[in-house]
Amino acid sequence: MPGFHLAQCNVGRVLQPMEHPEMAEFVAALGPINALAESTPGFVWRLEDDDGASSSYVEIPGNDDPLLIINFSIWEDVESLKHFMYKSGHMAYLRRRGEWFEKLDRPTSVAWWIPAGSIPDVGVAFQKVVELQDNGPTESAFTVSRPWPAPG
Repeated sequence: MPGFHLAQCNVGRVLQPMEHPEMAEFVAALGPINALAESTPGFVWRLEDDDGASSSYVEIPGNDDPLLIINFSIWEDVESLKHFMYKSGHMAYLRRRGEWFEKLDRPTSVAWWIPAGSIPDVGVAFQKVVELQDNGPTESAFTVSRPWPAPG
């Protein structure tokens, strides 16, 4: 049986278009924060745009809201992702997300297990967010704060 990795996807609705001056600090932090993720033990992969930049510029299939942005990455395990999210320089920006993102009344971040070595399509990742919003946590779409155990 192959091993498994943790896929995570989160979406956010920015308060302004990415090129707006109020978004400048957030946009400037994307490269350094992505580099921090990539250097974190347990990091496997992250979605990038066609130029290798942040996934914040990737079009989300099935979405027509130009202010909705996506982040999608793969990690060896839940602990590695949690370390990056809450115990690295990423946390300072996470605390300030209200400066750049609308507070949504539904889950915006999902995790699920995938066979190691596979990379789901961005459309599949976005649908996992919708699945969590529609059905709540399940084995196939759960939250990082209350993870489902890896298969096997």
